Amino acid sequence: MRKLMVLAAAVAMLAGPAAAAGNAAGGAQVFARCAICHSSAKGEGNKIGPNLFGVVGRKAGTAPGFSYSAAMKSAGFAWSNDRLDAYIKSPALAVPGNKMPFAGLPSAGQRTDLIAYLDTLK
Repeated sequence: MRKLMVLAAAVAMLAGPAAAAGNAAGGAQVFARCAICHSSAKGEGNKIGPNLFGVVGRKAGTAPGFSYSAAMKSAGFAWSNDRLDAYIKSPALAVPGNKMPFAGLPSAGQRTDLIAYLDTLK
């Protein structure tokens, strides 16, 4: 876990302004909760949820090999930092009818850090 945090911090420094808003190393710690359902390494398979490598900028509902809900398949947007923030805050409100069984992450700081971490997964 320590290696992951160090790597995330190093990548965040190189990632530029998009990741600068949050603390990617802190986001890697938050992601530990997400890792129960989501993988994050390039080429790693999906779990209960889709692999999140490259999620920032990817069209919603399009990770290869994952069976998305009709709501997510037809969401019609790409995952920007703002879209991710809204979704992580309240998946049911951001994409009604999605099948992610997660109530949401109320802490704005944790969401910002998590998104900074996701922004490093390129």
